Amino acid sequence: MTRKIALITGASRGLGKHTAEHLAARGIDIIGTYHSKADEARAVAAALQQTGVRATMLQLDVSDSASFAAFVTRLGDTLEQQFGRRQLDYLVNNAGIGLNVPFSETSEAQFDQLLNIQLKGPFFLTQRLLPLLADGGRIVNISTGLTRFALPGYAAYAAMKGAMEVLTRYQAKELGARGIRVNILAPGAIETDFGGGVVRDNQQVNDYIADNTALRRVGLPDDIGAAIALLLEDGNGWITGQRLEVSGGMFL
Repeated sequence: MTRKIALITGASRGLGKHTAEHLAARGIDIIGTYHSKADEARAVAAALQQTGVRATMLQLDVSDSASFAAFVTRLGDTLEQQFGRRQLDYLVNNAGIGLNVPFSETSEAQFDQLLNIQLKGPFFLTQRLLPLLADGGRIVNISTGLTRFALPGYAAYAAMKGAMEVLTRYQAKELGARGIRVNILAPGAIETDFGGGVVRDNQQVNDYIADNTALRRVGLPDDIGAAIALLLEDGNGWITGQRLEVSGGMFL
């Protein structure tokens, strides 16, 4: 039986790394991308290989859409040479950055950086990857709980993720003829180094979030990795065009 292959952007750390670990535990081969820390990325790939799957990492700057054509060519070569396949089964558009700046103080440069990484990047990268995504494949985009509830300082970030939620529905509609399911997962506050590690490292912030979450704690990276793996499982083939919030019940 041919093993499935997942491409995960931003897989060398944080939620992308934990997603890779959960998929590898299910026997899914991994191609991850990283931005700049090659040694860190290779260490993650080596650890995944120890579980018995094939895994590799490719450099990609998701903010640079002009580089996507060359990346897709490199990805196609990697699929054939290292995995003996010509197509992927899963795409997880995970790579991103955070920004916590009041609306009144957000600069155009900050806005444009978020736009390129959080919306333009996944839009055109997914478009370029369509020939390499198998019919019946699956795409998981990443949003945020901040599109449902509003916290000061996240206007630009949440606006980009709101656009990704709309895009997800259109992708599901337009790619459905190929049997491709497209969903978007919206994490709540998670203990990672994202946004400077504020949720993980600031006890006051951590306590505030826990107090406003039904399960009385902040999220952990494994919570998100497990949920993404769940969306990609074969038994969930009738789910498409949906937003799944994984927040432990924040601000219910």
